[in-house]
Amino acid sequence: MLNGANVLVTGGTGSFGKKFINMALDRYDLERLIIYSRDEFKQSELKQNLKIKLSPEKFKKLRFFIGDVRDKERLLRAFKGVDYVIHAAAMKQITTCEYNPFEAIKTNIHGAQNVIDAAIDRDVKKVVALSTDKAVNPINLYGGTKLVSDKLFISANAYSGGNGTIFSIVRYGNVAGSRGSVIPFFKKMVEDGVNELPITDFNMTRFWITLEEGVELVFKALSESKGGETYISKIPSFKITDLAYAIKDNIKLKEIGIREGEKIDEVMITKDDWKNTYEYEKHYIIYPSFEWWSKKNFTNGGIQIAKDFEYNSGNNKEWLSVADLKKALITLEKY
Repeated sequence: MLNGANVLVTGGTGSFGKKFINMALDRYDLERLIIYSRDEFKQSELKQNLKIKLSPEKFKKLRFFIGDVRDKERLLRAFKGVDYVIHAAAMKQITTCEYNPFEAIKTNIHGAQNVIDAAIDRDVKKVVALSTDKAVNPINLYGGTKLVSDKLFISANAYSGGNGTIFSIVRYGNVAGSRGSVIPFFKKMVEDGVNELPITDFNMTRFWITLEEGVELVFKALSESKGGETYISKIPSFKITDLAYAIKDNIKLKEIGIREGEKIDEVMITKDDWKNTYEYEKHYIIYPSFEWWSKKNFTNGGIQIAKDFEYNSGNNKEWLSVADLKKALITLEKY
């Protein structure tokens, strides 16, 4: 699929970008892989690390572009000759977006539109945009901006035309162990010797997905998307309290109250999506509900989900116990 291809990742110095770079170079013989991001220090740091880690042949395939998704002209320059774009750049911190709403809109919404325009104008073959469970029934600005972004990428297929750029979305929740996730936060507190961990709500649940699983979902979207699909992995849920006990046995927990913009359970697929959602062996696909979308673009093998089905972390069929979480945490530490 990606052999001989030119691939660009926006936000390429983030947790997802780093994992995508390693997995893509291991699996495919790329022509070149462009890391596009706005932080020169993170780019320099990543470049040094990859130069040590990768073989000279693989390292030569990398290109490092300083740029912001807010800058359409820079995107047009960066997208020249690019076959595939993975759009991972975003403002993701809920509280930061709440306090800086105009900046979140510029990056997450205007940036998405710039990526779409540049991809169409540069004849990019496919774009896969990363979404989040926060975009489903959003109650915070971050989720609201990502909902708009998702809508833009889906509708972009109408703008690109039948033989133009194909746009699709992958959606998942907080990635285990990534920057900003609760795991490094809890671990740091335990390492610092605290005897009590703060839990916003003892009933809170979340989905568990690793960076590797997130990248695999992107590979699937790149390989089979025909335009407008939202891919959602089947992944287990866990209780936040169980995660705390997995990090340290019998540690005391203190309920501090849910923060603004948080939910008790995270939702991936709403009840209103059932008509357009199909279940596959390891994932779901929500198909577009527009006149321009044709049934010929349906991916074979799916079964329409039942009416009133809702996929959220609280009603999930698969759960991780404390013992399961301990094993998962050990696996995370290996990578």
